[in-house]
Amino acid sequence: MTQKRTGVITFKSNPMTLLGPDVKVGDAAPDFKVVDNALQPVTLADCKGKICLITVVPSLDTPVCDSMTRKFNQEAAKLPDNVMVCTISLDLPFAQKRWCGNAGIEKVKTLSDYQDRSFGLNYGLLIDELKLLARAVVVIDANGKVAYREIVKEVTAEPDYDAALAAAKKLA
Repeated sequence: MTQKRTGVITFKSNPMTLLGPDVKVGDAAPDFKVVDNALQPVTLADCKGKICLITVVPSLDTPVCDSMTRKFNQEAAKLPDNVMVCTISLDLPFAQKRWCGNAGIEKVKTLSDYQDRSFGLNYGLLIDELKLLARAVVVIDANGKVAYREIVKEVTAEPDYDAALAAAKKLA
């Protein structure tokens, strides 16, 4: 049975329920299977040996998600080569590809959790009421451990960019 967690996030000030475990810093990063813009599978194994900065957004077609992904794309250019920056949402890969082309996103790899929702469920970030992912940032070290995690309390707010980027740089 899937774990349900309340009191973690709100959406427009309304309390929401997250599905899945409370993954913490120091935990082994849970596996997941998402797809890239060409519908090819991407799993935790694709991060092996790299620092993986994963930004999680409800939908790229919303103002805060758009702004957040653009900001991480801009900052990704300043990170060392061993840092992989991904944005995961439930948007269809075709929509992600179109959005990236329109937004000029080249440094962030967009990935979709629409098929299995395994990322959302395994990282405790699937919002039960909305069937969307909560806004979050997860940094996984080169050994597959969670080194940083922020679940943004209010889904419509932005994450702490500086803390997330500092966590990734510290590991590089």
